[in-house]
Amino acid sequence: MAQLIVRNIEDEVVKALKICAAENGRSAEEEHRELLRSALLRTRKNQPDFKSLLASIPTGDDEILERSRDTGRDVAL
Repeated sequence: MAQLIVRNIEDEVVKALKICAAENGRSAEEEHRELLRSALLRTRKNQPDFKSLLASIPTGDDEILERSRDTGRDVAL
C-alpha cells in the first residue's frame, strides 16, 4: 500500500480529526483513512450514472411542469 503525507494542516483541523477519531474509537491515522475513503470512494458508488440522471428529467407530461391557463391580466380602465 502507498503512504500519503499531508503537510501544513491547520491546528483546528488536526484537533477535529483527533476528536472524531476518539468518538469513533479509532486512531487519528485510521480516521484519516476512513475520511478519505468516504469522500473519494463511497460517494461515487452511490451516485446515479448519467443514463439514470437523464431518465429522471421530467417530461412535458409530468404534473410538475403543468402551467395554469393564462387568463390575461386585469387592466384598470
